[in-house]
Amino acid sequence: MSDIALAPISLAYSVDADDAFMFHALRAGALDAGGLTFTHRRDHTAALNRLAMAGAADVVAVSLGVYPAIADRYQLLPHGASVGRGYGPVVVAPRPLGPGDLDGLRIGIPGATTTAWLVLRLIAPRALGVEIPIAPFNRIFEALTAGEIDAALLIHEGRLLYRERGLHLAADLGVFWLERTGLPLPLGVNVIRRGLGAPLVARVSGILRQSIAWALAHRPEMIALIAAEDRGDKALSDTALIDHYLSLYANDDTAALADDARRAVEVLFAEARGAGLLAAETPVDWAP
Repeated sequence: MSDIALAPISLAYSVDADDAFMFHALRAGALDAGGLTFTHRRDHTAALNRLAMAGAADVVAVSLGVYPAIADRYQLLPHGASVGRGYGPVVVAPRPLGPGDLDGLRIGIPGATTTAWLVLRLIAPRALGVEIPIAPFNRIFEALTAGEIDAALLIHEGRLLYRERGLHLAADLGVFWLERTGLPLPLGVNVIRRGLGAPLVARVSGILRQSIAWALAHRPEMIALIAAEDRGDKALSDTALIDHYLSLYANDDTAALADDARRAVEVLFAEARGAGLLAAETPVDWAP
């Protein structure tokens, strides 16, 4: 076994329930890692995208929207994805609005490189994005209440909790995308650094696939473990919320990205390029 095969593989992923779900078995030593060791770093989405842009981790959970900027250094993994099938990130506001009302508004966004912001600009190309990190969780809601922004683009668990805060749905990006293309909306993906070399990329990919399969096979246990984590807001520890969220974003598409979702990746980049949001064609390169 080569020295590089024995070197620790650096993993970076979010604090959200779906990432905690897919990487837990590795983190807890619940499966055979085939002689490899792994380091774990957790951060918010925009920070992870920046980490990948710097090439500073071997495997990173990123927004699909950042992939054009990192495609020269990373391959897409065919598992670990978050896919919206007729649902996705939502734009919410303190007053009733529709998708046609969003142009020109100040909209709180989770990051300029997120898939959600890329898709929202297809809906409202003149919307003004105001970046508000998703941690701490309540910051985006506080910005709405304070009038710092007119609307908020919510990803992760935020899309399930806005109604109880008295907010109104202005647009669901997954609904928009389905109506526009007839396809699911790929949102988050795992990427792996090309510099590891093809043999090690294949080994790591296989182990990550096993970690996801383990979580799916131990779903009730995983819900309880995620509920016990302190993620800065009591609402995020509700087991019914976690169960619902995992049903959306940690499922069969996470285990193995379906053909229609793979096709949607290429369609999303083509749509963004046609709208002037991407400068050049992005090669979509899948690891094994």
